[in-house]
Amino acid sequence: MYSLPMLPDLQTFRTWRAEPSNWLPAALDIARSHGLESTAPRIFSTGTNLVVALDGRVVLKIFSPLLRDQFVSERGSLRLLRGRLHVPIPEIVCEGERDQWPYLAMTQLQGVLGKEAWPTLPELQKERVLRQIGETIAEVQRVPIGELSAIEPRWDRFMRRQIEGCRARHTRLGLPQKFLDRLDDFLAETTPLIPMDAPPVILTGEYIPENFLLRQQGSGWQLSGLIDFGDVLTGWGEYDLLGPSAFMTAGMPRRVRSLFEGYGYSSADINPALKRRLLALMLLHRASDLVRHIAIEGWQDRAGNLFELAELLWPV
Repeated sequence: MYSLPMLPDLQTFRTWRAEPSNWLPAALDIARSHGLESTAPRIFSTGTNLVVALDGRVVLKIFSPLLRDQFVSERGSLRLLRGRLHVPIPEIVCEGERDQWPYLAMTQLQGVLGKEAWPTLPELQKERVLRQIGETIAEVQRVPIGELSAIEPRWDRFMRRQIEGCRARHTRLGLPQKFLDRLDDFLAETTPLIPMDAPPVILTGEYIPENFLLRQQGSGWQLSGLIDFGDVLTGWGEYDLLGPSAFMTAGMPRRVRSLFEGYGYSSADINPALKRRLLALMLLHRASDLVRHIAIEGWQDRAGNLFELAELLWPV
């Protein structure tokens, strides 16, 4: 039986993970132990954990012991959402643990990864997909949180931690000085707009092109699957509008309206208070990196401050 090592920290894990020969034999051995033979395994080089597709039918995902919370989130989310969404999500085939490394074998969804298909879509189809994403976010958030209520950190603690580290994070990531100069004032004005004790909903935090699948049908491209629930938490629903807003709407009014109308918001709801709350949430997102993530050409020159940036991101 092939074993998996106990690694001391995440950086060591990432270096070890980058060489598939370190772990692929153990992954295939785990697959065989469950009767999941594979003649042509395909390694997913991106992402956080060890992921290999087994002949296009099953995906095996092995989680480092250092990332056990992601295993808990993914397993709990897939169990809770099964059969409750119009968009397909993976189904758990089997699960287990080897050498304290938990794993899930899941059905592999059909379609083209969003990051590959999205740039090629005609504009009207981009608007339609964004509407479908908004509808899907709303559908996920209507499912009671159930066992996910135990996931840490809780929303209020998560927000406080993010607020405390916000300036240091964006200084390190190179946010232009003109935005850093007013960052504390902006947060002081906008963070009170973020509900801290509202009834929590399921948040993936990552409705981004890397985490959904598209399929071309008779009427054009459609959302055909959601993947990767390892970063699920619970909290205020608007947090999940940030991924599409950063990576996909590109500050284009029709795209913004499509996403928000799918979610259930009207154009009238996209008011200055909402825009400022959303930008505060974007600054506080656990993966926040405005410099590299905002998909608006020349946005750093087009916005003079954070208030103007909010208007640029969510025009009506």
